[in-house]
Amino acid sequence: MRPLLLLLLLAMPALAQPTPRAPTPAQLELDRAFEALRTAPDEPSAHIVEQRIRQLIAARATPAIALLLSRGQRNLASDLAEEALEDFDAAITLAPEATEPWLGRALAHHATGDAPAAARDLQQVLRLEPRHWQVLQQLAQWQEEAGDDAGALRSIEAALAIHPRLRGGEARLRDLRRKALGDDA
Repeated sequence: MRPLLLLLLLAMPALAQPTPRAPTPAQLELDRAFEALRTAPDEPSAHIVEQRIRQLIAARATPAIALLLSRGQRNLASDLAEEALEDFDAAITLAPEATEPWLGRALAHHATGDAPAAARDLQQVLRLEPRHWQVLQQLAQWQEEAGDDAGALRSIEAALAIHPRLRGGEARLRDLRRKALGDDA
């Protein structure tokens, strides 16, 4: 009896480990699209892949999430940041694993002047999808506005590592290098 009990006790940690889930076909397609973005030969090709990535991410949203995101974006465009926050909060409640509600809420927090909350939401997007180059671009912009040119430089470098053909990316990189490292950079 004792050897069986010992064997069961030794096996328990292995049994308690969550088994990694196999990637879904949609996740595999997204992974391939990000690789195609990284290796795109030119800007027009990269733009096509960029659009496909946006479609793949949008396809994950249920109709309710899509409606909340649309309302939130409309409210942001109409300078109704508080209403946008409500829409994005509701979308996050329904789909906490989706990146776009977190990004929308970050933009809404920023519009209300709550920079720490905006930064936390951008961090959550990057936890969910570390290849989200748009978030890195947004972060670079906010860092530059806050006077953190070195941080903005790191963020735009990270965005360009994901999306080397990013429109205006090289010019932005040069400008930030000059600001962060001096005129000789």
